[in-house]
Amino acid sequence: MSTEALSIHPSHLPTHVAAARVAFVGAGPGDLGLLTVRARDYLAAADAVVLDNAEMVEQLGPWTRDDVDFVLTTTDSGRERTDAARVKLLVRTATRFTDPTHLVVRLLEGDPVADPALTREASGAHEAGIPFEIVPGVATVWSVPAYAGMPLAGTVGKGGALHLIDAEATGTDWSRSVDDGITVVVMGCGDPLQKALVGLLEAGRDPKTPVALTEHGTTVRQQTSVLSLGETVEALASGAAACPDASIAVVGHPVELRSELSWWESRPLFGWSVLVPRTKEQSGSMTARVAAYGATSSVVPTISVEPPRTPQQMDRAIKGLVTGRYEWIGFTSVNAVKAIREKFEQLGLDARAFAGLKLAAVGGVTADALREWGLEPDLVPTGEQSARGLLEVWPPYDEVLDPINRVFLPRADIATETLVAGLQDMGWEVDDVTAYRTVRASPPPAPVREAIKGGAFDAVCFTSSSTVRNLVGIAGKPHPNTVVACIGPATAQTAQEHGLRVDVVADEASAVALVDALAEHARQLGEAAQAAGEPVVRPSQRKATARRSRSRR
Repeated sequence: MSTEALSIHPSHLPTHVAAARVAFVGAGPGDLGLLTVRARDYLAAADAVVLDNAEMVEQLGPWTRDDVDFVLTTTDSGRERTDAARVKLLVRTATRFTDPTHLVVRLLEGDPVADPALTREASGAHEAGIPFEIVPGVATVWSVPAYAGMPLAGTVGKGGALHLIDAEATGTDWSRSVDDGITVVVMGCGDPLQKALVGLLEAGRDPKTPVALTEHGTTVRQQTSVLSLGETVEALASGAAACPDASIAVVGHPVELRSELSWWESRPLFGWSVLVPRTKEQSGSMTARVAAYGATSSVVPTISVEPPRTPQQMDRAIKGLVTGRYEWIGFTSVNAVKAIREKFEQLGLDARAFAGLKLAAVGGVTADALREWGLEPDLVPTGEQSARGLLEVWPPYDEVLDPINRVFLPRADIATETLVAGLQDMGWEVDDVTAYRTVRASPPPAPVREAIKGGAFDAVCFTSSSTVRNLVGIAGKPHPNTVVACIGPATAQTAQEHGLRVDVVADEASAVALVDALAEHARQLGEAAQAAGEPVVRPSQRKATARRSRSRR
């Protein structure tokens, strides 16, 4: 074949118009952690993102600019647009911009090269003269079976084969897929998936062949059911399938590997719903850790952080800090670090003002907040990360070694006096300054309050005594079946004083350690249930009778 035959004639090339360039980006099969590096780079640079699923808007926050414009392909009433209308919407979005230095990301779930929408919309962009490119994503057909414990590569028997079939394809010759050594992966959902499996069964595939149906693959809502081919067809037909929203079916021997290789659904917190009574700004590390264990988290703010009512006390303390009044400054929370940093910025100061000062941090998270500011703490407790733990490692005042005997403690207005009294007992003079106020948040919506009191949450993670008091105050006590996890002994004591049974206390006072401790508790519950020959159920799944009897204990 000549090179001339392979070339593109100039008349086939579009005349580019004044518009942003469009990138068709694969969002992966569901878990946004599976976004490719290039996909994340393009999302970070995007001026607009066109997408089909409104639920993804909030999830994309960490990877997009604050000023990005999200454009939904659905109508205001939530209905899907026609294929032609989606093409027009994409073209209209791109031509809002004046040149290709702007970027519009068209986000397609799964791998765009497997989505017919790519061909239609890319053709529309071509005809409109809009430059575009394609960023493939992680393919659903490979990733979902792998997350369900059925890796497809290398699992077909000797002389076997792997058939990947679109359930909506017409004219499929199912007789080619009836041999026992052939693994069949059917992509589709609802009636098309059911009809495809019926076609395979009627073509002569053994009705005892194992079939795995998976819904919400690669997400924390993933669920997989395993039945024989005959049982699966019957369950789908009767509406009794355990995974009615399944989007992929694996037929054949790879299904037998689930008992050994099911790694995602077997995580200790998989499927759990965890209540996080914290502000969104403070909950990032905790919610990420919760998701890593396979659980979902619901953030319910119980406090809001506000400046002190009068700034004079803080102003005097900052002036004393600059003029050498203090030997130590003790930070007992991330909010304290934030408050001092904001005050510094207001006054035109920077981290150099801490020269000659010794810095103490109550724990690792607070220490990290100082390091982000370019400050390395001199003192961090290695044991209990609390006011009590900080006191245990704080050196007593020494008239010979310490030129100044005064400590600056920027704290919340509701902080306990443990640290102040302890430092005074060791000979230090303490300026206990209100750096910020914690104000009880408004009650959450009624459905959330009912979920808390009704046992819809499997666990709640308390990160301070104030979160305990405020959650109970604005939403009521968590249900007796809800696992209560506390960040340390002081928080646990407060929970018990409010009538809560404490199940978990973290060894280290950090959000990540708290979730790790909760996961270990869940693992032990699962092992105990298996040893007793009982099914492993989440706390929210326990029967009402069990809930009532436990609440009377």
